[in-house]
Amino acid sequence: MNMRILESLQREAILSDLKSQDKKGILEELVAPVARIAGVGHEDLMRVLLERERLGSTGIGGGIGIPHGKLKDLETHVLGFGLSRKGVNFESMDGQPTHIFFLLITPENYTEIHLKLLARLSRILKHEPFKERLLNAANGDEIYSIIKEEDDEF
Repeated sequence: MNMRILESLQREAILSDLKSQDKKGILEELVAPVARIAGVGHEDLMRVLLERERLGSTGIGGGIGIPHGKLKDLETHVLGFGLSRKGVNFESMDGQPTHIFFLLITPENYTEIHLKLLARLSRILKHEPFKERLLNAANGDEIYSIIKEEDDEF
């Protein structure tokens, strides 16, 4: 089964210009629309994500961060996207600034979907032209279209 990104990523959860300069600030920005869409508390979601970051940074290198976590009273999985044009220190594995963020939140019993979506995100983010296009996107609508094209291809 092919997990499509746009099935779980709503347009209003695409942030094309993250302003924060640190990990916690970036997470706060990413969490705001996702918590609203998912109908969960902002603090609950932040807590889960920060706990996950303490286990090891989700800055996977190559300018990519995929913060993720599981919440038990969630109905379905939700994705968020953010672009930091300057790049931010996300304690990435390669020590480089992180620019592209996908935030993934899933219900606790969705382990398989959680892993499939993480795998899909890391796979398409290895595709350099896709990353380049995201980095150069003017706004959220353009980001949405770029992700849609990639979704259709892979």
